[in-house]
Amino acid sequence: MKATAELLQKIGRRYRTYAHDRDFCVSIAISLPLAIGSFILNLYAIHFATEHASNAVTDLILSNTPVFNVDELFVYGTFIAAAIAGLLCFIHPKRIPFILYTLALFYVIRSGFVSLTHIAPFYPHVSTDFGANINKAFFGGDRFFSAHTGMPFLGALAFWDEKVIRYFFLGTSFFFGVIVLLGHLHYSIDVLSAFFITYAIYHIALWLFPKERALFISRD
Repeated sequence: MKATAELLQKIGRRYRTYAHDRDFCVSIAISLPLAIGSFILNLYAIHFATEHASNAVTDLILSNTPVFNVDELFVYGTFIAAAIAGLLCFIHPKRIPFILYTLALFYVIRSGFVSLTHIAPFYPHVSTDFGANINKAFFGGDRFFSAHTGMPFLGALAFWDEKVIRYFFLGTSFFFGVIVLLGHLHYSIDVLSAFFITYAIYHIALWLFPKERALFISRD
């Protein structure tokens, strides 16, 4: 209990410190709406791709793998991973601007990819019953590239110098890559390409947001 109170006090001091940092506040004021806007853009891209989906194609891995019921792991695992990532940012507010900018960049670029080619899901694929909103966001026509694979890998790249966190995100990326293939929710090219595209996105973020990255890795 005492350790928890001390940790909360320490976190509170961090927020009070950064609340008086003009550059930090400006970064938050810009990056937060950009991140929200990019997420909404991604939802529109998913809807567009779903509405214009054509035919399924064969796949070397999926064509030789039976479909497994992984929908609960896919959905609930996403919420758990997102909660842990949010907690890592919450306890160190210095991380928030770079993460928000990088997420915005990730979703904008992914929205472009999703909008270009509209392939139907591989058949058979896992059936879902999570309600309209979850189904649209998680099980739409956005095939290329896999966000569930790319997003945790992006986290691993951002936290590369922190070994425990790095391996957690790498493990999460591998976990979701396997899950979406077992459920036939993504084609194999969606999963494999996610690593390469995400790596490029991360380095674009390093180039575009050097001040935020310097703050992210600073010691406090």
